[in-house]
Amino acid sequence: MKKFLFVSIDGLIGDIAWQVVKEGHPVKLFVESESEREIADGFVPKTDNWEREVDGADVIVFDDVLGQGAKAARVRAAGKFVVGGTAYTDKLEDDRAFGQQELKNAGVTIIPQDNFTSFAAAIAFVRANPNRYVIKPSGEAQNLKQLLFVGEDEDGKDVIQVLEDYQRAWADRIKAFQLQRRIVGVEVAAGAFFNGTEFVLPINMNFEHKKLFPGDIGPSTGEMGTTMFWSGPTRIFNATLKKMESKLREEHYVGYIDVNCIVNSNGIYPLEFTARFGYPTISIQQEGMITPMGEFLYGLAEGSLKTFKTRSGFQVGVRIVVPPFPFNDRETFEKNSKDAMIIFKKPGREGVHIEDVKAVNKEWVVTGTSGVVLIVVGLGPTMKAAQRQAYSRIDNIMIPNMYYRTDIGDRWFEDFDRLHTWGYLRD
Repeated sequence: MKKFLFVSIDGLIGDIAWQVVKEGHPVKLFVESESEREIADGFVPKTDNWEREVDGADVIVFDDVLGQGAKAARVRAAGKFVVGGTAYTDKLEDDRAFGQQELKNAGVTIIPQDNFTSFAAAIAFVRANPNRYVIKPSGEAQNLKQLLFVGEDEDGKDVIQVLEDYQRAWADRIKAFQLQRRIVGVEVAAGAFFNGTEFVLPINMNFEHKKLFPGDIGPSTGEMGTTMFWSGPTRIFNATLKKMESKLREEHYVGYIDVNCIVNSNGIYPLEFTARFGYPTISIQQEGMITPMGEFLYGLAEGSLKTFKTRSGFQVGVRIVVPPFPFNDRETFEKNSKDAMIIFKKPGREGVHIEDVKAVNKEWVVTGTSGVVLIVVGLGPTMKAAQRQAYSRIDNIMIPNMYYRTDIGDRWFEDFDRLHTWGYLRD
């Protein structure tokens, strides 16, 4: 039995902290954001001062970037077992231009891109270099996923229109952004846990579904669902993340990291880093892990973990959300969603993971501000079987005004054919 301290900005790690509680370990959770502080109430014991708890903890887990890496590095340097990043690994994700340059320095081919701090300069660039581009905000603005825009027009006119709109409406929030040449292919991420010295096996191959509505239409979100499987090192992993191993070792990085890529018959093109646990990725991964989470996190932080046990087959995770997701509208949330009851029609909550949820008198209730409520996960020897289990579990859940995508996993069958043909799922 080990003592765990989870340090969170917005309560994102609540579900994993709860899993460690269920395994019998003493746990404390700190949530920095006042508006999110009720998340995981009733599931996980809380603290209002994480630094006061450090000396008594066996493992300290930092759950994000945006400054969490510097805190993690400081605690690690004091001799504690820490899962978390560094200022450098935070920057890999927070500063898209830096992350791409580091990949290039490691010998990874990157997509042609240009970085801007001026909308006027970006508009002039597209007019002078007409093409299809993707607009990607950097820094904190990248958390507003609806601001990511994927251009369709060959002459870039739609990108110019959106840049002009952002200049009027978002200039105070978007201080830096990237225009990336749009590459068409399969979007896939290769990720793995790192123990301070080396990557831990198996790796994780995952496929995010970012658009709000089935069929990949509507506004971009952080994520509406993900499909995944555990694997030995693949060609995609070896061509991207593996090349960062020496740098991560130099940083003593401990935690999960992945690189989202577009791949096609011409090559592998990395898009961006996630230098932390993914949400809802880590909850979906946990369903496929046989090694208990507490044991896993301790071994990772200690540096002794080289491999861990996972289930064969596939995992499908579906996010259940409520208004105003994916938009930030406090009034709509307060009126339509806050304190809504989560009802299970029949007993049994297998595969159900919490996000912005608290427990009141053993009843589950929506809290926080974002409208992200649950992740429901299915497992199976085939993608179809995992998909079927996930949606059968959703059928047992009722929340007023809830919505979710009904097609998470459908894309796999075409994606697999192409990835298999191109040879990217083998070493």
